[in-house]
Amino acid sequence: MAELGTTLNGQHQSTQGPHHHHVASHRGATRLPSVLIATRHGESTANVEFHQAEAAGALSVPISCRDADIPLSLHGQQQAQALGRWWAALPSADRPRSVWCSPYVRTAETARIALAQAAGLGSVPVTLAVRYDERLRDRELGILEMLPKAAIEAKHPEEAARRRKMGELYYRPPGGESWADVALRVRSVLRDVCEEEAGRPVLLVAHDCTVLMLRYALDRLTEEQLTALGPVHNCSTSLWRAQDGRLRPDRWNGVEHLAAGN
Repeated sequence: MAELGTTLNGQHQSTQGPHHHHVASHRGATRLPSVLIATRHGESTANVEFHQAEAAGALSVPISCRDADIPLSLHGQQQAQALGRWWAALPSADRPRSVWCSPYVRTAETARIALAQAAGLGSVPVTLAVRYDERLRDRELGILEMLPKAAIEAKHPEEAARRRKMGELYYRPPGGESWADVALRVRSVLRDVCEEEAGRPVLLVAHDCTVLMLRYALDRLTEEQLTALGPVHNCSTSLWRAQDGRLRPDRWNGVEHLAAGN
């Protein structure tokens, strides 16, 4: 995993004399959360509708609200409860006492339910505040928003072809964002998280693309490595741990806690 100072702040370890190295290290000490945990929201009603639409080759989904207003499904609420139990069972030193969350309804519900579960088990303060940050929102898809794959091919064949040619990292739909665009705002929020949560465990509640770009930024993945990753599962947990001035990966896309909660 890349050093966060190098990835986010452009700071590099000095290769000059011992005295210069001591001064540079003192002035530019990397500030990191002790543990950084990222999760995707629980299953949403749109996840259910899109799964059914893709299986049927449908050209539309029965969703009329904004993407930001899509709530959790009943199963997604249960997943958020399981996330809260996993949170409560963490060692005390790893247990987040701070939460940064996308302001979308499905992420806010996930954070609220998980926090209530963990607090109900006596593991975190019931008054723990959730900080909402729009930089953690989902990828914006512009003219492709709320369109199943079959609809994109039928209604926007030129865009479908351009998407295949460019690849997800660099393809930006009209009015929307590429993965690289999302990575820019993820890097921005990481700077603030590292500065404000230095020395403390923190939980980020976000979306599939946001969590992917978090790993892309922290682990300095290549495009090939990034696109080889599977989907980020609903209410999965990924964890990085501060060690020797770096955030080192400890867990990626884990879902064992969800099976245990069934």
